[in-house]
Amino acid sequence: MSNIAATAQIERQILLFRGHKVLLDVHLAELYGVMTKRLNEQVRRNRSRFPDDFMFQLTQDEVEALRSQIATSKGGRGGRSPRSTSCPSKLERMTVFKGD
Repeated sequence: MSNIAATAQIERQILLFRGHKVLLDVHLAELYGVMTKRLNEQVRRNRSRFPDDFMFQLTQDEVEALRSQIATSKGGRGGRSPRSTSCPSKLERMTVFKGD
């Protein structure tokens, strides 16, 4: 995939929640080639590498609004709400997958 195509794909995945541009954890994990569970685990284990507002969990109302926007199914997350990652400037902190 070319850089232009990759950039366009990421831009399509950016959503607006709570007045912030965000990526869902599933999309960020895909970008880094890791499982969503692993991404969230690494963020929890390396909190000092991230600003306090780096990631937040969506409320049930936000999840329902998201489902209605992109027609997502209810399954696949074991009942957990997606987490949202503020972006784009904070993505450079994702060195936990680069061996840094």
